[in-house]
Parts: sequence; structure tokens; C-alpha cells
Amino acid sequence: MLLLTCPHCGVAAEETEFANGGEAHLKRFGPGSEDAAFEGYMFNRKNPRGVHFERWRHAYGCGKWFIAARCTVTLEVFATYPAQVSEPPKDVIDTIKARRPQWGGWA
Repeated sequence: MLLLTCPHCGVAAEETEFANGGEAHLKRFGPGSEDAAFEGYMFNRKNPRGVHFERWRHAYGCGKWFIAARCTVTLEVFATYPAQVSEPPKDVIDTIKARRPQWGGWA
């Protein structure tokens, strides 16, 4: 079971209290964009084995969105942080690199 902590209200709970929103830090393409760019945004997602950044919503709590940095193999959660950022904070990157020195980076 995946254990997450909401960075807004501080509640730590199992994943069933939260709703997954898919891959985080995507560049959004909408009306007026090239067809290929919009298609890529709509249908192409990373599915890495290892470190992954995902959007989550505290569905049965404060209702706010946040991002979880976690390992898809071990279910280890490295950090959670508010969703209103365009890239992972430096302290989150440092935490991941400390635990996974072979990790190549988030981008």
C-alpha cells in the first residue's frame, strides 16, 4: 500500500484517501497548438521503472492537489509538495539523489 502525506494539511494516509491525477509537470497544449503537440500531450505519458512524479488530490481531506515523487518499483515516497510549481523543488531532487545516486534526473 502506498502511504502519502498531504503537504497542505499534513495528513498521512493510505492511497485510498487520495485520487491519482497522472503524470506531473507536463507541458500543456490546447486549442491553437500543433496537432502533433496536442496529440503528445493527450496520449503520450512516461511509464518509468523507478523515480516518477505524479499528481494527487487529497480527495477525502482538504481537497487540494499536490505532487508525489515516488519509486514505481518499491513504492517508496521520497517527498510530496504543492502542485503549483513548474518543476520539482531542489530539496526534493537532493532527497532523491541521496537515496538513488544512479538516478539520472527528472527531466
